Amino acid sequence: MSQIRPVSDLRNNFADISRTVHETKEHVILTKNGYGDMVVVSYEEYQRIQHELSVVAQLREAEWEARSTATRYTHSEVMENLRTRIQKSAVKENV
Repeated sequence: MSQIRPVSDLRNNFADISRTVHETKEHVILTKNGYGDMVVVSYEEYQRIQHELSVVAQLREAEWEARSTATRYTHSEVMENLRTRIQKSAVKENV
């Protein structure tokens, strides 16, 4: 459950807010004049959120592409393409 605290707590109780977001993995909502103003999360949680958003965006793009083309690939074709790309990438890294 996220905490709701006044924005002044960021200045006055920074260490407590930092400890809270790191230990609980929850975010802290800061209010200004009684309204939500900003959210504090740990850097690790921020990275996790960004990664999830990136995955969602890639899935949306894949769904759009699937709807816009009739081309379909078998599992074997996909796996062979991946193996080829991985091998080419490994060769480039060793050069």
